[in-house]
Amino acid sequence: MRRLRTLVAALAGAGLLATPALADRPRDQDRAFEAIREGRSMPLPMIERRVMPFMGGADYLGPEFRGETYRLKFMRNGRVIWVDVDAATGRIVSRSR
Repeated sequence: MRRLRTLVAALAGAGLLATPALADRPRDQDRAFEAIREGRSMPLPMIERRVMPFMGGADYLGPEFRGETYRLKFMRNGRVIWVDVDAATGRIVSRSR
């Protein structure tokens, strides 16, 4: 009987530890996938192909999805350059200096 109570308590504890993982916010890639599926956003490779020609000499470090915009991160001569791009149109909205 004591073993059964210990087993039940351990399983309940494990269940409580696993529950917060289900409540995590959606990841950027999940939100981006949904936006593309719903027609609210262009796929990231299309966005990247539109922006890369304007970033000659800069190393591309990666994207962030912000709902209505993608933020692409570049580095040139030790400085970080952020390029915000409208997710629906692929138009560059802003760029840091």
